[in-house]
Amino acid sequence: MRDDLVLTPTGVLFLGRRFPCTIGRSGVTRNKREGDGATPAGLHRIVGMLYRPDRMPPPAAWAVPIRPGDLWSDDPEDPGYNTMVRAPHGFSHESLRRADPLYDLVLITDWNWPRATPGRGSAIFLHRWRRPCAATAGCLAFAPGDLLWIARHLRPEARVIISG
Repeated sequence: MRDDLVLTPTGVLFLGRRFPCTIGRSGVTRNKREGDGATPAGLHRIVGMLYRPDRMPPPAAWAVPIRPGDLWSDDPEDPGYNTMVRAPHGFSHESLRRADPLYDLVLITDWNWPRATPGRGSAIFLHRWRRPCAATAGCLAFAPGDLLWIARHLRPEARVIISG
């Protein structure tokens, strides 16, 4: 489709533009597992957009603010595995409201969601990179300005295509 995001060896193609990005430190895999550091191959729908309202205005009408206490469960033993949960939370998780700007804007894919298979890997996000060429734990990461441009032009249910 015209508004798919397609991962290529030289970046992500979207709406006729190419955006440099980084992927998981273990490359692309067809056999994703929790903690493997790989980016899963496949066709993934964008199912959500989160943003830090204390750091930016909403990038799109369908964006949801990240509140204090918003977390993402990454514990395969958690009944809420691979979903947004609230603090306090007794299982392993990561904070969505980070001190650094990594998750100021997050696009959520449907990887292993909405019915998560424990151990198959939690959240694959599109988010800001730490720095150019710095690998992720499996997500796709972009320069802040590029991520914002993508978010502003993205429609809900757009697809991310990752060959592997």
